Amino acid sequence: MTSKYEVELISIEDKNALMEKYKENILYEKRAEIYGCCIKLLTGIKYVKERWEENFYPMSAHVRSHGRMWVIKDGDEKQRIIYDKLSKTAFLINVDYYGWIKSIALSIASDILEDGHGIHAVHGACVDIDGRGVCLIAPSGTGKTTHTYGLLRLKGVRVVSDDWFFTRFMADQDIAFGSEKNFYIQADIADTWGEYKKLVENAELDDRGRAIVDVRWIVGKGKILPMTTLRTAILLKRDPEDDTMVRKLMPDEAVKYMGTVGFCNPHLLVKDSRKNHLRRQFFQDFFSHLEIYLINTTFPVIETHRTIKEEILKI
Repeated sequence: MTSKYEVELISIEDKNALMEKYKENILYEKRAEIYGCCIKLLTGIKYVKERWEENFYPMSAHVRSHGRMWVIKDGDEKQRIIYDKLSKTAFLINVDYYGWIKSIALSIASDILEDGHGIHAVHGACVDIDGRGVCLIAPSGTGKTTHTYGLLRLKGVRVVSDDWFFTRFMADQDIAFGSEKNFYIQADIADTWGEYKKLVENAELDDRGRAIVDVRWIVGKGKILPMTTLRTAILLKRDPEDDTMVRKLMPDEAVKYMGTVGFCNPHLLVKDSRKNHLRRQFFQDFFSHLEIYLINTTFPVIETHRTIKEEILKI
């Protein structure tokens, strides 16, 4: 499997043809509640159905779906990710990586919410530190997960989301909401933070070395929050040519950085000019309420983490 994918946008007529083609492949229909949206999974693949049930909160079978996702095996086809933006229907053909499956489900909900409800998604982690919300936003591979789970070990730190959260502006504040019941972690998190060794040992790892886990097993139920009021945004980058570890940003600088890295979200389904304008405006408003820092994670993990804790978060 490649490390990236392209989304093919199709018409309603093409969507209907694909539904007709693959309807005999469907053994399971499972609805998930993703921040108020009903996203329906249709698949014939048992392990996808099982991970979906572990990952997301269930939605009643009597609720009509707002978006749909077909996950299909087709030996005659190449790997494809296809989306009809009018009916909010995605087809994932020959995709066996659950990380993409769950991210595209979240992205379908995001597509619905940002257009119809003024609610936007951030592909990032979010923690609460004694009532103060902190988000970590980063391109893949720059240390977002490592530093999130590092913070979660500490007293007074609770997690809202480790990968994707939804944001609403309420009374001139950024309110962040989680949407996943359990988290999809990497096994190597225990290599950096030994506290998670037992969690990883008890997990059912897939061939990517990842697993759906209930982090409450290790950190306790009280360390998971449904929402928080954000005060601080930490953006991460990995630039070996930059010898500065931490820099404070103004909102305009943060929006510019986000634009250069695809809004730190490789799973956006629609990327036309209207959507890009909507997202730039959202992040301009989002960052205007926060203290913003840019961290270069090319430095050793422990040194970088100490800087985040002591210089930025003062904990």
